[in-house]
Amino acid sequence: MSTTTTVQVETPPAVESIELRHLGPGASTSRRVSAESKEASHVEAAPHVTDGHDGGEPPPGALAETERWNRPVKNIGRLAFAFVSFAIAGMNDAAVGALIPYLEEYYNLSYTVISLIFLTPFVGYSIAAFTNARIHVLLGQRGVAIMAPICHLITFAVLASHPPYPALVVCNAISGFGNGLTDACFCAWVGNMDKANTIQGFLHSCYSLGALFSPLIATSMVVKGGLPWYTFYYLMIGMSGLEFAGLVMVFWDKTGAVYREEHARENADAGTAGAGTREAMKSKVTWLCALFFFAYMGVEVGLGGWVVTFMLRVRHASAYASGISGSGFWAGMALGRAVLGFVTERFGERLCLSIYLGICLGLQLLFWLVPQFVVSAVAVAFLGFFLGPMFPGAVMVTAKLLPKRIHVSAIGFAMAMGGTGGTVFPFIIGAIASHKGVSVLQPIILALIAVIAAVWLSFPRIQKRD
Repeated sequence: MSTTTTVQVETPPAVESIELRHLGPGASTSRRVSAESKEASHVEAAPHVTDGHDGGEPPPGALAETERWNRPVKNIGRLAFAFVSFAIAGMNDAAVGALIPYLEEYYNLSYTVISLIFLTPFVGYSIAAFTNARIHVLLGQRGVAIMAPICHLITFAVLASHPPYPALVVCNAISGFGNGLTDACFCAWVGNMDKANTIQGFLHSCYSLGALFSPLIATSMVVKGGLPWYTFYYLMIGMSGLEFAGLVMVFWDKTGAVYREEHARENADAGTAGAGTREAMKSKVTWLCALFFFAYMGVEVGLGGWVVTFMLRVRHASAYASGISGSGFWAGMALGRAVLGFVTERFGERLCLSIYLGICLGLQLLFWLVPQFVVSAVAVAFLGFFLGPMFPGAVMVTAKLLPKRIHVSAIGFAMAMGGTGGTVFPFIIGAIASHKGVSVLQPIILALIAVIAAVWLSFPRIQKRD
């Protein structure tokens, strides 16, 4: 039988007493303590916590819990389909180069005219750069999850119908718009996660894996299977259908209202309520990131697109061996992004990317100055390996240096500039090569790597935060 002990504590006349009762298995004790005593005890014991029903606001300076790849649980599915989306972008971008000879024959056009399909995705990227933030504010990540796969579905459906060449060019611009939406959306989202460098590495390695396998698949379907070039896009329709269903399902609850609420406190502190595009364009960091991506994509697409021709005509390798060296570049990039993300996470972007750039300069000199195919093939594979983590690393530094509210605007604009570099420099290399030979690839790539290094060293240092 339990007993009750009551302790009376004198309280000042003007202070209301509060009774606290504790029921134990063998005894029950109640005390009358003053409200002042209770408040003091509360302050010493723990910070203020609301139960969610008193309408209280978080205290000033309160920070939201950092997302992880598995927290909330829905992030697992969201990341999985973001990986699928990046793989589709890589497959589409790389397949174009593999199908160029068959497009030339099918449309009976010159190489220069056919190569316009390399330029038109930039138009889509540019439109995405200036609309991405507004789409987030109005429709949230749900809007991107719906619009980007629809762009892919339209593109691949039209290409599978072997349309007139002008329609093919327009479709690549539509695909560029979809890729521009997902690039800015998913890179900005992942950039604010815990262990973001590692996750960014896996995200971008999926792009590289798509770029690695799609030329092999497309070429096998045409050469070994004897199928028309447009048959490859039947596969892409199926992939983009999966992308659409998955992204809509996992991002359905990420509406514009949710996005605005997530950024409401930041916008209030900054005295803004817009999408942040103008603020992003005024930032030095945005322009440094844009220049970095401009030169970097020139290296990635220029080297990845011309290395096979270089091996054939300058290193005098067989067609098969030259093709393997091109695959080695993309495989090295995919592996570097997946593996070196852990290293970059551990030691920091500034130090690691500086080391990677130094190694890339040495490998490019080795590739250029040692005229042996085996040395060149190994050097280009390792170039891919150490170039790979630079793109996600630059995204991470930009995300750390800029306020969260303008991440989508800044990263979207920088990626549009990167898309420009990925179209302009391959054309420059081709134009010069038509007069001077493909050997001009080497000094151009070396100069671009040096530009990347100079831009990287110009980034402000990240201020450490408590």
